[in-house]
Amino acid sequence: MSKILLVEDDEMNRDMLSRRLIRKGYTVVFALNGQEGIEKATAELPDLILMDMNMPEMDGLEATRLIKKNPTTAHIPVITLSAHAMPSYVAKAKAFDGGCDDYDTKPVDLDRLLGKIEALISK
Repeated sequence: MSKILLVEDDEMNRDMLSRRLIRKGYTVVFALNGQEGIEKATAELPDLILMDMNMPEMDGLEATRLIKKNPTTAHIPVITLSAHAMPSYVAKAKAFDGGCDDYDTKPVDLDRLLGKIEALISK
């Protein structure tokens, strides 16, 4: 069973996405902001991280940069989730520049996201 770290500050998004992932057989660990995401990534060593882009204290891009700089966590694939109002190609470019392995939008299309998760975990 693969472990996913869900870094998401919005309770409704966290609840909806985690329930769906658990139903698909994933173990889900939570972090409520970027700093906590870094700490949980190091402590839990998940198989994949779903990282919200906009969060208080530390945004998802900065958290991803720090996760990817740490030799202990650098190998963990990160999918950025964004509900940005900016055009998706701009947000996507920012995510990849920040070290993310893939990008998806909110609201989440579960089938599309699951395909990305499975592709990255199986690498």
